[in-house]
Amino acid sequence: MKGLVVFYSRSGNTRKIAQEISTALKFDLEEILDTKSRKGILGFLSAGNDAMQKRLTLLKEVKHDPSLYELIVIGTPIWAGNISAPIRTYLNIHKKNFPQVAFFYSGLSSDNSKVFKEMEEICGKKPLSLLEVTSREIKRNIYYEKMKKFIDDLSKEMKKVNGN
Repeated sequence: MKGLVVFYSRSGNTRKIAQEISTALKFDLEEILDTKSRKGILGFLSAGNDAMQKRLTLLKEVKHDPSLYELIVIGTPIWAGNISAPIRTYLNIHKKNFPQVAFFYSGLSSDNSKVFKEMEEICGKKPLSLLEVTSREIKRNIYYEKMKKFIDDLSKEMKKVNGN
């Protein structure tokens, strides 16, 4: 199965998880780049405000066309309890091009199920698998079992789709 891992990362946590998923599944990797600076305290505050207001942002052009893949794994940081503005924008732009999806997020807490629900609503697709990783788990390198389960679940789903 041909897959793509798409992510946005302000601090590097979501990037780390995305890279590990991409490597494990041998999927292509697409980092979403925002044209708006999210650096420093002002960028942090602006990011939270944009997420709470459910604003879209202007993205740099993507390199990979999601319609050319069978599975899109989409990762977002949690900003003020919401999807990051860059991923919200990506979902809105490309939702008609997603064959199948899986979602993951990195955030301060692991109780952000509304984020996955909203991602599903925007895409109009039920995710094959979900992964929640907290910043604390990333810093302490204690998320590997969760990530292994996520990858195993996706591998099983891919085998079903491919008829194996």
